Amino acid sequence: MRNLKRQLLAGPYILWMIGFILLPTLMILYYAFTTTSGDFSLLNVSSITFSVHLKSLLLSLKLALACTLICLVLSYPLAMILSKMKSKSQGFIVFIFILPMWMNFMLRILAWRMLLSNNGVINSLLGVIGLPGLDILNTPKAVVFCMVYDFLPFMILPIYNAMARIQKDIIEAAKDLGAGNITIFFKIIVPLTMSGVISGIIMVFVPALTSFAISDLLGGGKVLLIGNVIEQAFMQEYNWNLGSGLSVVLMVFVIASMALMNAHGDEGGGTFT
Repeated sequence: MRNLKRQLLAGPYILWMIGFILLPTLMILYYAFTTTSGDFSLLNVSSITFSVHLKSLLLSLKLALACTLICLVLSYPLAMILSKMKSKSQGFIVFIFILPMWMNFMLRILAWRMLLSNNGVINSLLGVIGLPGLDILNTPKAVVFCMVYDFLPFMILPIYNAMARIQKDIIEAAKDLGAGNITIFFKIIVPLTMSGVISGIIMVFVPALTSFAISDLLGGGKVLLIGNVIEQAFMQEYNWNLGSGLSVVLMVFVIASMALMNAHGDEGGGTFT
């Protein structure tokens, strides 16, 4: 009887997964390996080897890795500082980082487009104090900058949660045994927070790799990522077969990166020697 009740309660979730995950994935796979006439073909998937598609994929990987690295470098020391603050201060600082996420994603991008423009607020302030203006709009630097701004909370929160779970008794015991700050950091803090680091890397790298709206608005058509190529294939060229083929290739990269990071996390995350 209990098993029947559990199955009934799981019914809506199963329907959700079938309707919004399984069926769309099967549809993408069908279009990826067929032509417009419905015949089987590998041309859509192999089109990733075309120079324009390969170049956009490599650029996407480069910018996604840069964004992930910058977020990690900024988030780890900040998470350490937060974990040592008082509880009330911790909640307030975390709230500040989460607050921009309550705004619409497109509005945040458009806001930075206005701020980074040649006649924007930032360049106007720099001109007032006699400093040269920034000319990074419509460049990869602007795309990475906005990616870091948008995805930084996804790196901070899991690392902060991992650090908050570290018991102070472990740190005090290590100090009593003569361990210095550097030894404590590399032998205790880093291993115990590795699970949060892995989660943060996945949560930042995946959306950065598949992003297209940021590069479209801040790249000005000059920064063509693989997400932009796929979006154009679907929305402008109405070539669902090509768009699906490129999506499958991108999906393989995403799944491979997640599997690699999860495997690394299982090997060393959460333990210390």
